[in-house]
Amino acid sequence: MHKTAQQIYTTLESKRFQYVDRARQCSKLTIPYVMPDEGFGSHSKLDTPFQGIGARAVNNLASKLLLALLPPNAPFFRLNIDTYQLRAEGSPEELITEIETSLQQVEEAVMDEISREAYRTGIHEAVKHLIITGNALIYLPDDGGMRVFHLDRFVVKRDPMGNIIKIATKEDIAFSALPQEIQAQLGSDSDHDTLQLYTAVCREDNKWRVFQDVKDIRISDGFYDIDKNPFIPLRFSRVDGEDYGRSYVEEYLGDIQSLESLTRAIVEGSAAAAKVLFMVNPNGITRPRQLAESANGAIVSGQAQDVSVLQLNKFNDFRVAQETMAQIKDRIGHAFLLTSGVVRNAERVTAEEIRMLSQELETAIGGLYSLLSTELQLPLVNRLMTVMNKNKSLPKLPKDLVNPVIITGVEALGRGNDLQKLDLFLGGAAQIVGPESLMQFVNVPEYFKRRATSLGIKTTGLIKSQEELNAEQAQFQNQALTEKLGPAGIKAVSDQIKDQPIEQ
Repeated sequence: MHKTAQQIYTTLESKRFQYVDRARQCSKLTIPYVMPDEGFGSHSKLDTPFQGIGARAVNNLASKLLLALLPPNAPFFRLNIDTYQLRAEGSPEELITEIETSLQQVEEAVMDEISREAYRTGIHEAVKHLIITGNALIYLPDDGGMRVFHLDRFVVKRDPMGNIIKIATKEDIAFSALPQEIQAQLGSDSDHDTLQLYTAVCREDNKWRVFQDVKDIRISDGFYDIDKNPFIPLRFSRVDGEDYGRSYVEEYLGDIQSLESLTRAIVEGSAAAAKVLFMVNPNGITRPRQLAESANGAIVSGQAQDVSVLQLNKFNDFRVAQETMAQIKDRIGHAFLLTSGVVRNAERVTAEEIRMLSQELETAIGGLYSLLSTELQLPLVNRLMTVMNKNKSLPKLPKDLVNPVIITGVEALGRGNDLQKLDLFLGGAAQIVGPESLMQFVNVPEYFKRRATSLGIKTTGLIKSQEELNAEQAQFQNQALTEKLGPAGIKAVSDQIKDQPIEQ
């Protein structure tokens, strides 16, 4: 007998507690609403941290990752065609070029679907959860759209290789939103307006079985192909033997906790130091009431020695705490790509220095892209293409010839490094032989192709072929000859060529 979705969720829930507790600890110090405490409701209050560096760091890194994973001005994937197999079958080059042009239109259609359905909003929410909690689950239904499940609303089980075996979710559903036959089974006199809906996704015989239960009553049951699972579990970092990932905030939790404690100490100490208290000697001749009620600039009788101001004399202690905070903020700035926090404090900081520093930092987190490319971008593309195929808004592509390939993230960083090396090479060569002589040694069309490849730009129809260049050069020479000789001179030269005897 198969387990119900609720039984699967309850069984796997016990292995998730330590991850949820750690996620809530990270959320309290960064963005508290991302993972609030258990039982949080409309009448609950969130704790407010004393520092805002954690929230700023998370938002900054989430925005950078979103732009890297889903760039707004270009596709983040490319449909690669197996040109070797097509050539082996005797397909002409013109047909291959036409197929590549059609695939480019398919890529643009998928990107239009992402913009139209506002998938970037859901991905941005998921990336925030990945940075803070280390885990998220996105659901892409057949009718479009996206939903993000938080860590305290789903469970997952993986095999030793990290492949998904089971997924289960828990969510609230209104009684009126259930099908009529399910409402009849539950009874119309039910005393609850909201019920717990459990969804389970289990791998069975190279298929995904997805079923839903409410109070052990089966609502739906269906199967999906192994590469068309609508539920995509995400993790920020992979730990061997663990079903869940670890967050980026958790790796720097010590620094963030220290910054929180020091900020709180300085804020509370500064508030105490800002309080002004005048103390009057009880044995002196100065009267406290006369001093309190006197207007500014008034003349009163008394002695200055009778009045003193309470001081904490904690300036040196606050200075030590402030310097320690500055060091911690620099470390957090480096880790979360806060460029403004890692640029050296000097009068002249060049734009090139800032650019190289930013590129160095983004290259340092290149490992963050690799797992997200495999577990987020590629499944997202496959699922979106499946949904669009069902909606008849995209043609069905043969799997044995066309496969999506991710071209952002680590691949984009690699192409960026190639572009930087290419520009450095040409700059050094120009210094040796001069810019004018450089054209004698460099193949300009090939340079354009390599530069476009590094930038991820397709050159079809953009860069002129060698035949087009030769034709334009011949036309230019003919025009120059016409301007130099004139029509009469060209006719005389043509007649002279015709009158020459042909050697046998």
